[in-house]
Amino acid sequence: MNVKEAIKTRRSVKQFDPEHRMSDEEINDIMSLALLSPTAFNIQNWRFVVVRDPELRKKIREAAWGQAQVTDASLFIILCADLKTWQKNPDRYWRNAPKELQDYILPAMDNYYRGKDQVQRDEAMRSCGIAAQTLMLAAKSMGYDSCPMGGFDFDKVAELINLPEDHVITMFVAIGRGIKEPWPRGGQLDMNEIVISDRF
Repeated sequence: MNVKEAIKTRRSVKQFDPEHRMSDEEINDIMSLALLSPTAFNIQNWRFVVVRDPELRKKIREAAWGQAQVTDASLFIILCADLKTWQKNPDRYWRNAPKELQDYILPAMDNYYRGKDQVQRDEAMRSCGIAAQTLMLAAKSMGYDSCPMGGFDFDKVAELINLPEDHVITMFVAIGRGIKEPWPRGGQLDMNEIVISDRF
């Protein structure tokens, strides 16, 4: 399936076959593609918690108000972000770059993030949003359905997965074999209302 077709046919599927299992190779393929998602300054601040433990999934489902995708999806991922990647050995993100680029980019990165908690959080949300779409399109290209999820008790899930203090949870992505067609699209707004030329 080409990218255009994957974008057109990807829908948020809520019901998955709970008996279906993805192979380790398929999971590795999807995760490898997610790791190619862009991040500002190449800080790779996303952290993908792949939840395999059935008992943990049940507890997360309770924290997600009983949504079946949590337990029934073949692949269940909690997208998190490390807010402090920009200061954790940042030279490793540019180790293959020429020295003149490293000498420019590393101080620029520090200047951009240091002392700016909101910028760090905003960057986490952007990075994980891009990665989530990469996951979902990769899944669709492999014949799988997906569902991005934000409806859950973030604090409770953080406790369940032992989320480090300097990390945030951004969303879930559930991937698997859909067993029920999604509702028809609710209604796309007209492009003239959404796409603005130059200025509002």
